[in-house]
Amino acid sequence: MTSELEKIDLIRARLGVGYKEAKEALDLAGGDVVEALISLEQKNRQWNEKLHGKGNEFMGQVKHIFEKGQKTKVKVKKDDRTVVEFPATVGALGVLGAMASTPVLIIGALGSIVGLANNYRLEFDDPKDQWQPEVEVPNKHEDNTPKH
Repeated sequence: MTSELEKIDLIRARLGVGYKEAKEALDLAGGDVVEALISLEQKNRQWNEKLHGKGNEFMGQVKHIFEKGQKTKVKVKKDDRTVVEFPATVGALGVLGAMASTPVLIIGALGSIVGLANNYRLEFDDPKDQWQPEVEVPNKHEDNTPKH
């Protein structure tokens, strides 16, 4: 006859779980090692499927952001002339690179200061996003003062 500790050790060795989890599964299975193993396997399978689903969802979101970044263009302009144009994802990678390396960060900061001093500006252009601000210009002939 096998002791409870030997049963727990067997469950732990087969599934790589801790003592507490193995004991709980064994207790729920009424001391039946095979039922405890089946129960833990089912629990681990459900957890793995959930994790896999979340991973796919996350990757889908990353892919969507990447695709949107490829469509969105960053333009460096001086007056009305476009000096350089690149996808937003390249700009994002540049920012990440600058954060990872102090010399690149310093060069980027100096470049930004020089660009601002020479009237360069950044524009973000998304061909799908043609949003225009809604601005109401008051009529000069209307008197907008409150009447008492």
